[in-house]
Amino acid sequence: MEKDVYKTILKPGEEGLFKDRGSKFFGYAFPVKNEEEINQFIEELKTKHHKARHWCYAWQLGKRYQHYRANDDGEPSNSAGMPIYGQLQSFEVTNILVVVVRYFGGTKLGVGGLINAYRTGAQLALENSKIVTKTIDNEYKITFDYPNMNKVMRVLKEKNLNVLKQEFLIDCKIFISVRENEAESIYDIFDSIYGVKIEEVE
Repeated sequence: MEKDVYKTILKPGEEGLFKDRGSKFFGYAFPVKNEEEINQFIEELKTKHHKARHWCYAWQLGKRYQHYRANDDGEPSNSAGMPIYGQLQSFEVTNILVVVVRYFGGTKLGVGGLINAYRTGAQLALENSKIVTKTIDNEYKITFDYPNMNKVMRVLKEKNLNVLKQEFLIDCKIFISVRENEAESIYDIFDSIYGVKIEEVE
């Protein structure tokens, strides 16, 4: 059975700070839903830390962890973005952006030193964030007429289903979300009630 949960953060974490030979690495974690939000947070950090040398980052999007990117922002190839991305993987988080901002201290750290610094900056950012586990849910719209109200309500109650919204007009509509692993069986229950229509909401 495929995992139907994912981990993420709901609000930005506290700033983390790692220092090495005069260089300062500030780590930040932000909850994000799309690339627009990602770019916005990066721009905000560039304004806040306008004297910094590098703003390296990695992000991961999608409940299935399917989209990601790592950016070295001028540091040697794979010395910054990938170590940050590695921390996203080890903390198993998605819908998240981690940025590590570097102030150069005058001493070169070498690739090994950079990898360690960016990895640690990202780790601190994630340790300073509250990580939560969420379920991957399917949304359904159930449409029925008033005589079927009791049958529908009974299933909702017995199965302890999460109702998102209800509309009771000429006919009745209830929108529910169901954990993915249970979705098929819930769908079949409503589908088998005469006069009740269930369809997935994209």
